[in-house]
Amino acid sequence: MKVVIVGGVAGGATAAARIRRLDENAEVVVFERSGYVSYANCGLPYYIGGVIEDPAELTLQTPESFWRRFRIDMRVRHEVTAVHPERKTVSVRNLGTGEEFEESYDKLLLSPGAKPMQPPLPGVGLDRLFTLRTVEDTLAIRNFVEREHPKSVVLAGGGFISLETAENLRELGLDVTIVQRPKQLMNPFDPEMAAFIHAKLREHGIKLLLGRSVEGFESVPGAVQVLLKDEAPLAADMVVLAIGVTPDTRLAKEAGLALGAKNSIVVNDRMETSVPGIYAVGDAVQVKHFVTGENALVSLAGPANKQGRIAADNICGGDSRFTGTQGSSVIKVFDMTAAATGINERTAKAAGINCDKVYLSPASHAGYYPGGRVMTVKVLFEAGTYRLLGAQIVGYEGVDKRIDVLATAIRAGLTALELKELDLAYAPPYSSAKDPVNMAGFMIENLAEGTVKQFHWDQADFLPRDGSVTLLDVRTPQEYGNGHMEGFYHIPVDELRERLKELDRTKPIYVVCQSGLRSYIACRILAQSGFDCYNLSGGYRLYESAVLDRAAAERTFPCGMDRT
Repeated sequence: MKVVIVGGVAGGATAAARIRRLDENAEVVVFERSGYVSYANCGLPYYIGGVIEDPAELTLQTPESFWRRFRIDMRVRHEVTAVHPERKTVSVRNLGTGEEFEESYDKLLLSPGAKPMQPPLPGVGLDRLFTLRTVEDTLAIRNFVEREHPKSVVLAGGGFISLETAENLRELGLDVTIVQRPKQLMNPFDPEMAAFIHAKLREHGIKLLLGRSVEGFESVPGAVQVLLKDEAPLAADMVVLAIGVTPDTRLAKEAGLALGAKNSIVVNDRMETSVPGIYAVGDAVQVKHFVTGENALVSLAGPANKQGRIAADNICGGDSRFTGTQGSSVIKVFDMTAAATGINERTAKAAGINCDKVYLSPASHAGYYPGGRVMTVKVLFEAGTYRLLGAQIVGYEGVDKRIDVLATAIRAGLTALELKELDLAYAPPYSSAKDPVNMAGFMIENLAEGTVKQFHWDQADFLPRDGSVTLLDVRTPQEYGNGHMEGFYHIPVDELRERLKELDRTKPIYVVCQSGLRSYIACRILAQSGFDCYNLSGGYRLYESAVLDRAAAERTFPCGMDRT
């Protein structure tokens, strides 16, 4: 059997090695357009910033090491220009010599990945304008930084690559501005969770121009002008386009393979395309979202690696199946960590799912053990069924651990109520006896049993201030004095039992504390004293973060400077 693989990196290289492990006699040929057949995509921004010092560390395998270990013919700088399913060949161009030839195959695997989106804007292609996809792109950016010593950079786009590149360039001392058409960064997160990411970036001096559209670029002496819609242009020493990726599926389209969402390649759960004997994996393929069951594009290394293994199994006569992806992801934002799994609230509503949510702000480990830091957790579930839909966490240590537990719970089909039953490891340096994941389950159980009713941060400003309801803040006098919502009466929770006569039992009462815990305790006191009580989920801390984020975005001038 002869297998030709188009594209290396995560999916293609994984499949090649797996095929060899399953079939010692298979002939395997991999064609890779770049000069590197297997490299760490996710590490590229960290080489730009010098965190990864040796470029060789980015290269996981070389053609020579693949041959020595697996006897696989890896040909870099070879571009497949056409696929001919009718005669089972591919047309190939050697980018070094210009030679063109056809290569036959018995089975074909397409792993072309995704390419950076470069909309047809004026000025795309200027010398000081970069994209980041390959090792060559990374070397070009780092060489420019070392040679030209730029002092400023504009990044167009606000996803993973943009934020990681922004952080690394900021750590090198550059003045960094991120321009993003949507009004928030990091699409997997809901706005109130993204607000913590925005605050961290601003804390480190990165300017955010959200809700702005880039309309083109102009070259000026020693710089680039970034043209913005209806606003003054931005001047920068360099620009990085990171506005997203699009499936690189020209070969598949021209070969007549069925295409799906955004021209991605349609595959079945065995990773086989509409043409028998041709498989496809990675960022170029359409998959099923595990939570919604809808078609999706998920550009992450984890699913690509799994798909490569599954395709290899089936190429070698097995019957492996890809059951879908839920988009579990994590990102470092300076000293902070943000992670998500499943779907967010926006996606749930778009899919017609009736969702509910809880917020909590637990410490990363036992409060009495030094060094614990607060994380903010949002867990989404389907109302009525309590099916877990997704989770988002922003914090410091322990974020990755909790998101992985929640991702596993979603994959295992656990309900939100069953989170309270998980038997999770505990020692004071690592967690609390009631882990944050367990706590989320307890909170959801309280909602299910009617022990507590809640309202949310985006409803607080719309509560009536005409006296028809009671608004109550139960934090300490110092906390209340440092900032509170308009119209909220103040009674510290520890004084509440003695001061119940100050409150009107005939009116609904809405209660707030800093994180939602003390206000929950207050609601239990009030409910058992005859009050109709509602707790602010996530507390004043979440409310304040979201409101301050909105205010910061409104204060920002097009040049990235605040009016103040």
